[in-house]
Amino acid sequence: MDDDISLPADTLAILNEFLLERSKREAEEESQIANKTGKDAHFEEDWQLSQFWYSTETKHALRDVVRKLLAERTEDSGDFSIALLSCPSLYKDIRDIHDTVHIFEFDQRFEAYGTDFVHYDLNCVGSNADYLKEHHHQYDLIVADPPFLSQECIAKTCEIITRLQRNQKESKVILCSGEVVEPWLTARLPVLKCSFRPEHERNLGNEFVSYANFNLDEYIENK
Repeated sequence: MDDDISLPADTLAILNEFLLERSKREAEEESQIANKTGKDAHFEEDWQLSQFWYSTETKHALRDVVRKLLAERTEDSGDFSIALLSCPSLYKDIRDIHDTVHIFEFDQRFEAYGTDFVHYDLNCVGSNADYLKEHHHQYDLIVADPPFLSQECIAKTCEIITRLQRNQKESKVILCSGEVVEPWLTARLPVLKCSFRPEHERNLGNEFVSYANFNLDEYIENK
């Protein structure tokens, strides 16, 4: 005879409340995707994909860095293309001030951003030198937030950044990640740790810092 497994009433109530809330959230997102496109679409974090959205202050700080970089451009500089790698919460604020922005993401919900979306799978980077070839050497600014704090993830992120840079001496790179990745990161990219510390809507257990191949702190307004 099979024994039925039952949960305590209070535990079952909590579980049902969680499932109901998740179902509502998923329905809302599906409705938004159906009715909104481009930067008007809004998404909740998916923790299973290691998604943690930046705080408003951090999003605005990095948006203002982009604004200043754009102001430095001259008429002869040509187009200024921006790649956002695994940092979708930056997209709306940066897209508000600049048109040429691509969001590289594994999460296909962000297809709602139309042609700005590029499906991006880190697992394909190391095994295929031609992966995302149409985007190689196309970007003047790359902002990256690797999804995992592992040596393999950092190595693959550095590899794709190198491929995307229009010019390795002139293209700007900003990378936000945990402080623990520093030795793996600096061994692969010519970046230094900055004073600017990105913050998230939810407090994370890891110490988060920023790295750049230029003096990022000079572009950050001290509040």
